[in-house]
Amino acid sequence: MQQPDMNSVVGVDDILMVTLDTLRYDVACELAAAGRIPNLARHLPGGRWEQRHSPGSFTYASHQAMFAGFLPTPIGQGPHPRLFAAEFGGSESTADRTFVFADSNIVAGLHNTGYHTVCIGGVGFFNRRGALGSVLPDLFDEAHWSPELGVTSPTSFESQVELTAQIVDGLDPGQRLFLFVNVSALHQPNWFHADGATADAGDTRETHAAALEYVDRHIGRLFDSMSSRRRCFAIVCSDHGTAYGEDGYTGHRLGHPVVWTVPYAHFFLDGPR
Repeated sequence: MQQPDMNSVVGVDDILMVTLDTLRYDVACELAAAGRIPNLARHLPGGRWEQRHSPGSFTYASHQAMFAGFLPTPIGQGPHPRLFAAEFGGSESTADRTFVFADSNIVAGLHNTGYHTVCIGGVGFFNRRGALGSVLPDLFDEAHWSPELGVTSPTSFESQVELTAQIVDGLDPGQRLFLFVNVSALHQPNWFHADGATADAGDTRETHAAALEYVDRHIGRLFDSMSSRRRCFAIVCSDHGTAYGEDGYTGHRLGHPVVWTVPYAHFFLDGPR
């Protein structure tokens, strides 16, 4: 995947980071190839997801690493130049095109470059219902979470998209924005996204796929909002996958290939002409 010069992006473009929480690489690729996620696929370079390795096997660990600049790692031996990096002596993945910040995380680094930083949470690690659920959202200037955005809501992503539009509309036109959205729809429970599925039958690989189709039906409006003022650089990826019975495993926070292997893409969304 082509590496943009992030020193030419930061300070000029708005920046969007979307984590499709728990999305499996194999399911993402199958749906893209079958034409089932057209709104995402048309932005993927070559219409395909890039295969990468997650920096963590569950949401909290993965996001702590990603906010420190360690996005999912390309397959194959590195070093692989990173988009963002904290100043760190001896870093082999910091290159000329890497945006380097003095802070410990991307959010603070962009804030100190003039960005208004916003988090729209999804899963419980963003719910601020306790100290642990406050660590990640507290990095941002502005953070949002409600049950309507969470894993138990069948309309969670629609609510996140609507909230994005309200936030963008309320900003001064000259204010650069870094928006992070943690999409909860793929995470268990996801059975309610598939026609005919029931709570008693539970979540399956098929309901996981149906949840991605649900997200795709609405993600175009998210992209439109974020590119309504100026060009936007977007990162869309999974933080980790999840198991549905493979080798006897269910769930994540475990070392199985379906958990560690994730889909990744970055691309530009053209601003108004």
